[in-house]
Amino acid sequence: MKILDQVEELSPAISYAGLIERIEILRSTLRWSSRLERADIDKLLRQATSLRDEVMQLSHKERFVQAATAAEPTAPIDQSRGARRKALIERSFIFEGTFGDNPRLLESLEIAEKAAPTDLPVLIDGESGTGKELMAKVIHANGSRPDKPFISVNCGAIPDNLLESELFGHRKGAFTGASNDRKGKFESAHTGTIFLDEIGELPLAGQVKLLRVLEAHEIQRVGSDETIAVDTRIVAATNRNLRQLSEEGRFREDLFYRLSVIHVTLPPLRERRDEIPLLIAWFGDEAAGTLKRRPVRLTPRLRDFLLNYAYPGNIRELRNVMYRVSCLAGDMADVDHLPVDMRPAAPGAAAAVSNVATATGQEPISVENLMSLSDAKRAASDDAEKAFLERGLREVSGTVAELARRIDMNRSHLQMLLKKHGLHSKDFRNRNAPSTGRNGADEHDEEDSDS
Repeated sequence: MKILDQVEELSPAISYAGLIERIEILRSTLRWSSRLERADIDKLLRQATSLRDEVMQLSHKERFVQAATAAEPTAPIDQSRGARRKALIERSFIFEGTFGDNPRLLESLEIAEKAAPTDLPVLIDGESGTGKELMAKVIHANGSRPDKPFISVNCGAIPDNLLESELFGHRKGAFTGASNDRKGKFESAHTGTIFLDEIGELPLAGQVKLLRVLEAHEIQRVGSDETIAVDTRIVAATNRNLRQLSEEGRFREDLFYRLSVIHVTLPPLRERRDEIPLLIAWFGDEAAGTLKRRPVRLTPRLRDFLLNYAYPGNIRELRNVMYRVSCLAGDMADVDHLPVDMRPAAPGAAAAVSNVATATGQEPISVENLMSLSDAKRAASDDAEKAFLERGLREVSGTVAELARRIDMNRSHLQMLLKKHGLHSKDFRNRNAPSTGRNGADEHDEEDSDS
């Protein structure tokens, strides 16, 4: 049908509003058309509805991509970051909801852009919750198979005795309970992309069979001698050190090198703090849509906490927090809506614990005082962050501007972190080597005025 083909070939230059308007006109006009068969009308309506939903989702994502690039750069390094992201946008790169201008993240996105059009295997590593599956979707969306299947497999969630059947399928009667022929994940992903999450949890027997797929591009269903050719792009992910596992004999070295032809590392959220405000808005909007209510507003106290929290669970933890506060709060959310083990300690309580510890000669923070694993992670992260800042201040003799330049951090954000840990630049000055700032004024004094 010519009219159906026209819908599928709509020009990308049409604005979102114009495109949606045309879809709606098409829906209302063709619903009452007497020249089309009912089956054709139904098909057209399904296409129009699907396209409308897709356009709305793209519009939703684009708002945050624009927000990520809207801020005026404050330093040459920011201009470089902005230019790198702008260059990706101009090349029609699909971000799939990845935000921020962190240099390591931008480097990963640039690697993904170059690797996507190829069929080379990609290994993505990073801490749990850093968005490895999202990066796999970025590679798929920017590749040569975006309209083909994207099949996700959690290798750590499949029982060993069912692993081969899940990945490669089985024939009827191959084992007890196999009442029908069944396609495996690789067959389902034929001509598309298969994402093997938690690849480090794959048992050695499964690793051998996966290696064969990589080498021969064919599989065998359980209980069958017939080989089936599969054309599947493989993207794997792990939060473990596969090189170390291979040295320990728990992961095949040959499989590691076959999977990591292209290697992408995702930094943790605590190293990508420029993304946090965007992610808060993104997940708040997403949660509001899911819960069918207005986006929740955050009190300044809660927003400040979320902007400075260490996020041991990374992006996944932030998403869960936004869904939780969106569900539990009314119009306004505060720190009381956070999980109990995540809430900041009351200043009075913290001071009381510190005073008691000092009076008894104990350390202010000890393992015994920690009530949960989350507390332990947060305490360790805060201690490491404070030690890092102290060492940096010593190296630059208390020059905040120089420290901000060295660690590639916005100066105002660095001032906020110093305040959080009770650190003062004047305590780290080298009086024997004063530095002179603009107009001959002491640069340290100028910085202290910002503290």
